[in-house]
Amino acid sequence: MKKRRGFEGLRWERMQASKLFKDGLFHNPTGVGSGLKGSPWPLLGEYFFGNAERNPKTPLPLSRPFGAWSRPAETGLRATWLGHSTVLLEMDGCRVLTDPVFGERASPVGFAGPRRFHPTPVALSDLPKLDAILLSHDHYDHLCRPTMTALAKTGTPVVTALGVGAHLERFGFKPQSIWELDWEETASFGGITVKAKPAQHFSGRGAHDRNQTLWASWAIFSDKRKVFFSGDTGLSDQFAAIGREEGPFDLVLVEVGAFHESWGGIHLGPENALKVFDMVGGGTLLPVHWGTFNLALHAWNEPAETLLKLAGDRRVLTPGLGEAFEPERVAGPKPWWRAS
Repeated sequence: MKKRRGFEGLRWERMQASKLFKDGLFHNPTGVGSGLKGSPWPLLGEYFFGNAERNPKTPLPLSRPFGAWSRPAETGLRATWLGHSTVLLEMDGCRVLTDPVFGERASPVGFAGPRRFHPTPVALSDLPKLDAILLSHDHYDHLCRPTMTALAKTGTPVVTALGVGAHLERFGFKPQSIWELDWEETASFGGITVKAKPAQHFSGRGAHDRNQTLWASWAIFSDKRKVFFSGDTGLSDQFAAIGREEGPFDLVLVEVGAFHESWGGIHLGPENALKVFDMVGGGTLLPVHWGTFNLALHAWNEPAETLLKLAGDRRVLTPGLGEAFEPERVAGPKPWWRAS
C-alpha cells in the first residue's frame, strides 16, 4: 500500500505497531472481511423492486432537551439520542458526544447520498460544553466532515481509533486535541476515561482507502458510571470478553439498523444486538444506528419493531429523538415511531 498523506511520523509508527495492522491494512482478528456474502444480484432486485417502506411517511416527532440540559442529572447518568449513532452522554457531570453527525447527508457530497429523515433535534451551536467527542470509525454516517469541521473550532478533544486522526487534522482539529487508540488503550479527560475495545467492522471513505484506519467499540467510565458503545460491528465472541473485563454497564448503546444477511458479519441487526447486549452483561439497552438515514433495504422502523418483539424481559429503552432521559427513571420502551 502506498502510504497516504497524513499517515506519517508517530501516527504511522503506532499503526504499524498494532497487531491488527498487516500489509498496510487493518484486519478483524476473527477473519471476517468487509465484502458481501454471496451474489449482489438479489440485493439489486430487492433494492429496485422491494416493497419495504424505507422512509417515514410523515415528519418524525422531535423533542428539545434544553430544559433537562440546564440542570444536573439527578441520578448522575443522562443520555440524549440525537439521531443515528449520535448520543450526548452526561456521566457524573461530564459530557461525551458519540459519533456526531449533524450534516444533511451521510455522503461525501452535499447534493447526493442518504438524506436525513428529520432535522437535528438541536443545532451544533446549541450543544452544551463537551468534555470529549468519541468517534468510532471513519464511515460517512459516523464521521461527518461539516460537523467535525465546526466542532474543531471548539477545541474539544476527540478520541478515535488508529489512523482516523489523519482525517480529523484535514477537518481542522489540532494534533494535540486528537487521541488515537488501538484496542485496549485508554485516554482520560478530567472525570472521563475512554477505552477502545474490539469490534468487527471495516473502514474507508472512498474507493481506494478501505481498512486503512481502525474501528472500535468503546467502554466509557466516569467516577461512578459505566457506558458501553458498540460503534458499528458484527457479532463475535469478543463481546463476551468485554463483558467479563469491563462490565457490567449502566447503559449499553448497540447498533440495530442498516442490517442485511448479505453483510451480517459487519452489522448486527436487532437479533444479534440482543446477543451482544447479553454478552456484555445486560443492564439497560439503548438502540442506536437507526431512524435517521436510509442505509439498508429494510423498513426504516423495522429495527426498533423487531428489537421490541425479540427483547423478552430485557430492559430496552427507546426514547424519542432529542429526548433527554435518565435510564433509572424510565420504566420501559416507548414506540413513538408507530405514529409516523
